[in-house]
Amino acid sequence: MAQQTGIKRKAHFLGTKIKSLRKRNRLTLEDLSVRCVQIDAAAGPSVSYLSMIENGKRVPSERLLQIVADIFQKEAAWFFDESLDDEVIDTAPSAAVSGMPLEPGFLFSESLLQLAIPELLAQTGTTGRQFAHLLIRAHQEASQNRFPDIERAAEAIGKKQFPLHVEDVFAMARSLGMKVQWFDKNSVKDRGETDRPLNMLVRSFFDAPNKVFLNRSLENNPARLKYDLANHIAHKVLHDGDGARAPQVSGGRVTGRRHDSNSPNIDAKDVLFAWRDFECSYFAAALLAPKTLFRQFLAKHSYAIDSGDKVDLTKTLVMRRMSSVSPYPHWHYFDAYPPGNLRAVYRGNGIPLPWGNMTMVSDPCQHWAVFRMLNTTSRKPSSQISVLRSGDEKRLYCCQSIRSKDAAGNPHVLCAGVDLAPAFSAQNIDAMKTIEMIEASCNRGGGSAAIPVEAKQQLESIAKILNIGWIAEGSHKDATIICQRSSNCPRDKHCLGKAPPMLTPQIDQIRDAIISRKH
Repeated sequence: MAQQTGIKRKAHFLGTKIKSLRKRNRLTLEDLSVRCVQIDAAAGPSVSYLSMIENGKRVPSERLLQIVADIFQKEAAWFFDESLDDEVIDTAPSAAVSGMPLEPGFLFSESLLQLAIPELLAQTGTTGRQFAHLLIRAHQEASQNRFPDIERAAEAIGKKQFPLHVEDVFAMARSLGMKVQWFDKNSVKDRGETDRPLNMLVRSFFDAPNKVFLNRSLENNPARLKYDLANHIAHKVLHDGDGARAPQVSGGRVTGRRHDSNSPNIDAKDVLFAWRDFECSYFAAALLAPKTLFRQFLAKHSYAIDSGDKVDLTKTLVMRRMSSVSPYPHWHYFDAYPPGNLRAVYRGNGIPLPWGNMTMVSDPCQHWAVFRMLNTTSRKPSSQISVLRSGDEKRLYCCQSIRSKDAAGNPHVLCAGVDLAPAFSAQNIDAMKTIEMIEASCNRGGGSAAIPVEAKQQLESIAKILNIGWIAEGSHKDATIICQRSSNCPRDKHCLGKAPPMLTPQIDQIRDAIISRKH
């Protein structure tokens, strides 16, 4: 009897520890089951069996316990002692990108902003569409790129089917009363707002109330064809196909107004069209990659950015969708075009922009992964561990970038990355100590160097816990120090040869001199 009581007590503590680790790493029971099956299909538990283990009603086999220990990077014996780790701080990015206090409050009233914003945009040369994109990005980042209402609308149409084939998406369109018509149109040169002309291709557009026009060139690319058609299904479902949205275009002008408008002033439709573009693109991604099933798909492939090739999903969709479905919330995403423009940005981890996405900056840091990839011809994914210094703050990022071509044939670089510090903190690792260890090694190497053994081991452990394979890949390469602007280079050996002197504003100099004489 005493032995049976001991087994139950042991099972209780073991189950509690597994549950604590699972919750800490934001995994559902289904997520953990998938991770176990990924390692060993025969020993992998069902969701219900995992639940019984966590509640102390079952004791896992030695093999299953070893699998769980490997996932969470613990020794198997740790699960049998009767101590729990100290509770860790919730690392959810409640405000990843910091704002500013709007004081005095009356100056930021709705009525005054409505008067001031059009003039501000006119004086700075900012178009209504550019301004709308800034608003939408702020909304994305504040919402951690999770929009459950749009997810539910997409799941109601797609019935959470995954993967979807081209024929499946056409069948959905027909069920909604939509008609498809093909057209032939090659790409054309469009200088837009840059000195370097880009190819521009009109891929598709919607004609109210129910007609979709598709460029026949999409027939040769099932991944892009599925996305465009899903995008127009979104317009039909979300907006009843009223036609108030822009055509789907690749290349051409990086920013600017709607394709049917040349007015220099802000128009309410600029904001409306930009928001509808965002809504429809999010719906299309949720339709083609439903949250739970796609999360499991990414887990099976360790978040490989080219895993979408197996199910006819574009790399753009896969990389953007990662931030919406991953249990780890600290992501960023860039879609970069030469010579220095960002078409799409998401910063759920607060990473600064390497460029402006409205105007080019004059002194970008050339050590960001997107710059390196733009200057190569390789089409293979590349991982990079980076220490970023911004003022007194230090952060550690890992990203994977890949050079690709859009539907119009323009080269660009897609980059998805994570902030690693919260992952260290969640495992009770001193993140700042690790960052400074890597930074010191980089400075000894002139800005880039191999990662010290202790830090590499920590990164490999985090890669296994998060199940993001390219973190481990990046840990075996040289890490590099990056910054927001080259003029503020934080390297011991300054990139520009010599750091420019920090100038105190002349007014402050006069004030300080007067005060010092008074004393």
